[in-house]
Amino acid sequence: MGIKISEMLLGTLISYALLAALATALLVAAVTDLRRREIDNWLNAAIALGAPLYWLAAGLDWVAMGFQVALALVTFLAACILFALRQMGGGDVKLLTVLALRFVPGSFAQVIVIMAVIGGAASIGMAVFNMRRVPTETLRNALSTAVAALWVTVACLLVYGAATGRPALDPASARVITGVLPVGWQLALLSIVLLAVCTLGMRHIFRRQRGAIPIPYGVAISAAALWVLGQTILTGPAAGVA
Repeated sequence: MGIKISEMLLGTLISYALLAALATALLVAAVTDLRRREIDNWLNAAIALGAPLYWLAAGLDWVAMGFQVALALVTFLAACILFALRQMGGGDVKLLTVLALRFVPGSFAQVIVIMAVIGGAASIGMAVFNMRRVPTETLRNALSTAVAALWVTVACLLVYGAATGRPALDPASARVITGVLPVGWQLALLSIVLLAVCTLGMRHIFRRQRGAIPIPYGVAISAAALWVLGQTILTGPAAGVA
């Protein structure tokens, strides 16, 4: 009995040590992606090599291990499509793939959702700063900036909901907002107007770009993974990581 408890304690300690190492690697990946838009191959390799150690410490069987490998392969194929469409860099593809080895499917889906929303908000925000300003388009620029701010705000609310599993608005606030909104055809008309304004604003933003925007998706991936990892550490080392 004492030997079993010692083995369980050792496995837990190793699991937490590996989680701390993964968190450190994600921070390094975010910093290097911000500084030089690259994620080093040795860093991705270290995360991948740490996966089997964590599987053993967490007590995964061969079926569960094989499932994690399959998840990583599917992730790699999907990320390669984004790479071919120039929506993601090579380092981002590798980082996302090796993280699929470390997170169970439910937690990895949470990482993907948070990453996508953060990346989308970052791309809109950077696009506003990358706009070519024309003196005669002051009103359009102001409208576009307001649309971008609305987009980023909604993205932040979505990230909060996906990260915490709780609604961004409490029921009382939601009831107040619902109470002041129009109903029927008025609500439909308001929705159409809002959609048209957002579409025109986004169109103006991307038409006035000075050049390609290098989106640091490595930062979005790292931030999403760190958030989910933090929840894992708080709830137990085997709760969300394979």
